[in-house]
Amino acid sequence: MSSALRSPAFVRVLLAGFVSDTGDWMLFVALPLVVYRLTGSALGTSVAFVLELVPVVLLAPVAARLVGRYDRRRVLVVVSLVQAAAVAPLLLVRSAEQIPVLYAVIVLQASCSAVFEPAKDSWMPELVSADRLVSANALIGLAQNVGRLVGGPLGGALLAFGRMDVIVVADITSFVLAAVLLWSAPHDRRRRMKAGGGIGAHAPSAGAAARATGASPTRIGVVSALRQRGLRATYVSAGLAAIAQGLFLVLFVLFVTDSLKGTDAEVGLLRGIQAVGSIAAGAALGLLAVAARPRRIAMIGAVAFGLISLAVWNLPAITTATWPYVVLFMLVGAPGVLLSTGYISLIQTTAANRGSAFAAYGLVSAVGQGVGLLAAGVVQPVTGLLPLLEAQGVLYLLAGVVMLSGHARSRTGAADASAATARKRSAVETGGTHSTS
Repeated sequence: MSSALRSPAFVRVLLAGFVSDTGDWMLFVALPLVVYRLTGSALGTSVAFVLELVPVVLLAPVAARLVGRYDRRRVLVVVSLVQAAAVAPLLLVRSAEQIPVLYAVIVLQASCSAVFEPAKDSWMPELVSADRLVSANALIGLAQNVGRLVGGPLGGALLAFGRMDVIVVADITSFVLAAVLLWSAPHDRRRRMKAGGGIGAHAPSAGAAARATGASPTRIGVVSALRQRGLRATYVSAGLAAIAQGLFLVLFVLFVTDSLKGTDAEVGLLRGIQAVGSIAAGAALGLLAVAARPRRIAMIGAVAFGLISLAVWNLPAITTATWPYVVLFMLVGAPGVLLSTGYISLIQTTAANRGSAFAAYGLVSAVGQGVGLLAAGVVQPVTGLLPLLEAQGVLYLLAGVVMLSGHARSRTGAADASAATARKRSAVETGGTHSTS
């Protein structure tokens, strides 16, 4: 197994993602602060976060059809240019009366992401061979985390100097540059394979995936993807993990400020330090080309995530010193990368229709995260903080158990399929006595 960096087309996509993610994180850090400054309302800031989830849910069927019917490279280029244009109105926002413009930009950006992510993830098997998919997805995650480390602090620093206009222009530029890089990526698959790049040489076709899972490759749609037998466990596991993530987003600040008696600086430190583990895991899987099965990677990631989370939430009974939490939050970034890399790689190698499958994955993740966000706000005042935090850790463990059960079913299904093939071959060799007319 070799690193996906040997594919020139993939390198272009990786660079495009890094540039775009860096610009996005500059804006992601700045926008909630701008909303809060203009409205003076925590509710207004919450609305900004909720608006990011709604388009992913509503546009999942549309994303499935767009990605399934049109050239993915062209879809990505068009979406990147639309994103560049959609950010521009932020240059006009100066007062609270213009907050609807800001909300509209958030909705447009989230709508574009609802199409961009399925298109990008479903394009990967056409850029790299099947044995490099884990490497490719890990490197994509690595680039996202590096972009977060670069763009987040830069966005905060620029906003502190009152330069929201610079942030907006930088984000527009990043989208345009990403579009140029994506357009320049080689897209004649036959020519690339002839050149010896091995791109897509071992990637399963839609027909092969359909025969292996009992699905129809011609059916495009989220419902069809959710019903695919080989991916049901993945969707259930991803949904459980998304609920856990939604709980975390709300409860993390309460944990640091209430349970640890920490400061705002410690909130920022512990939230940001997770990127260290994420980068380390992404580098190990991507650059070292670690050989592992996607389902096993996801299972290990979910279980490790759950165990580390439970250790963190219960540690205040022993100590509230900062350094143990710094170590644990660094560690927890690694299983997060394993989990997402495993899910994405599994869908890429199993889905009968990758566009529909990734749209369904985005839908399940968004709904799950929304459930977690709402549950945290509604249930926490009743149960208190610790029980809900422990439930968050248990959800990750359940996500791992689901992947383990899916692994067992897939092995059983593969054995049954092999036996059926052997019986058919035997029937042909003995004169076809068991065949039907």
